[in-house]
Amino acid sequence: MKDFEQPVLSVKSINKQFGSGCENCSGSKGERLLKNYCPVCGTVYACRDITFELFEGEILGVVGESGSGKSTLMECLYFDLEVSSGEGYISSYKGGAANVFAESSQQKRYIRNHRMGKVYQNPLMSLKMNFSSIGNIAEKLISAGNRNVGKMEARGKELLEHVNIPIYRMKEAPKNFSGGMQQRVQIAKALSNNPPILLLDEVTTGLDLSVQASVLDLIKTIQRELMITVVIVSHDLGVIRMLADRTMVMLDGRIIEQGLTDQILEDPQHSYTQQLVQSLL
Repeated sequence: MKDFEQPVLSVKSINKQFGSGCENCSGSKGERLLKNYCPVCGTVYACRDITFELFEGEILGVVGESGSGKSTLMECLYFDLEVSSGEGYISSYKGGAANVFAESSQQKRYIRNHRMGKVYQNPLMSLKMNFSSIGNIAEKLISAGNRNVGKMEARGKELLEHVNIPIYRMKEAPKNFSGGMQQRVQIAKALSNNPPILLLDEVTTGLDLSVQASVLDLIKTIQRELMITVVIVSHDLGVIRMLADRTMVMLDGRIIEQGLTDQILEDPQHSYTQQLVQSLL
């Protein structure tokens, strides 16, 4: 019988710093930092003791201003960056018993290709702009060990239809597409291997409002249909309000408040969260 109480993703005390630290900031618990920056040695503490759990079919929103550490957190979760310290466990990988951050680079590639998908704020981080759209999806499938051209083409067509990209444009390069369509191709690519966890980093930033709405609606529809577990990062509390079941608020590399999204929006406790909510009204 499936254990629905086991978290799909469990993260414990992630820390990420840029710089080696010094006597002024190491072990000081931040008392001598300017926000998350050491004025003596220049070390930036981008993520500080980040801990959370994520359950099946749940959408977790991460909100905060630029420089709060939310995108760094996403880069650590997808192994774009190495964590400085911390643990992470995925229930569908080695029974949730292996700290994924301590695994080999080969195993991390396996997790990226089979257990996670990521949609970046900038499509250039994920898509090869001169490849065809279906070729971009095939690239992810090949990385996961697929070799059957017919099956990969069928899967690519299915996904592009799912994200409302016309099939007659499947062999067109993403460089010819609008920003919203590029994000849709990214989403299709991220979903190609049916990952249980989807990471979305500022996916609507820079898009027109009407395009934002259609991309968000697509994400919500896909998440409900496939029961994917999602982490979505945004500086826009309106995006979080629309999508997230629970919300974490980050400031200066730390989680300063977390809870049910409705609770965060209706009764924020931290002064910074109160300012965020006030700006939404």
